[in-house]
Amino acid sequence: MIELTDLLPLTVLGAVLGLDVVSFPQMMSSRPLIAATLGGAFVGAPLAGLATGAVLELIALETLPIGASRYPEWGSAAVVGGALFGSQTSDRPGAMVLAVVAALATAWIGGWTMVMLRRLNALWARRHRASLDAGSYRTVVGLQIFGLTADLLRAAMLTWTALLLLGPAVAGLLRLWALDPRSSRAVVVGAAAAIAIGAVWKLFHLTPGARWLFVGGLAAGLLLLVVR
Repeated sequence: MIELTDLLPLTVLGAVLGLDVVSFPQMMSSRPLIAATLGGAFVGAPLAGLATGAVLELIALETLPIGASRYPEWGSAAVVGGALFGSQTSDRPGAMVLAVVAALATAWIGGWTMVMLRRLNALWARRHRASLDAGSYRTVVGLQIFGLTADLLRAAMLTWTALLLLGPAVAGLLRLWALDPRSSRAVVVGAAAAIAIGAVWKLFHLTPGARWLFVGGLAAGLLLLVVR
């Protein structure tokens, strides 16, 4: 279970990383690998968060955020997943599976909240159309601050609600879980790997030069391992 004393710092973390997804500063700290690791670290289990983030990162490879399309909000969701898995004992059967499922549900709802936020931003901009047409610097800055603040609050509310609702749900379902920890993790990692392989396969066939970039990156990584 997530302790009440952890709720506030986790909510702040989810808010900041949710903001990073689109609004600011977009420095990739909202990627599942980083966000889930931080979520786990906030409850004293960074390695559990890292394991959750690795699984979510494989799934997130399928996501292609383009323009106004709807896609999962991985920043806040990964914080939730990492924190939920980190709050359980590492050998608790089903803990990783349920944490990943909770993160996926949060990411899906988060994508919906981002669409709602875009509509709110558009409505607010239309109300100030005359000032925008006149080139008002103050109006432009005000709309930017409004959008950033609204996105921060959106991510905070999403993280807070997900932890409050999904934390007890995960704890309750774990009492009924029958599959052993190794098999449970094999299922979720296998499913995530299958999604990642599909995403990479699609990338190789649709993006010119992607295979050579992949080979070059793999070679550079292996070289670094050998040198170290």
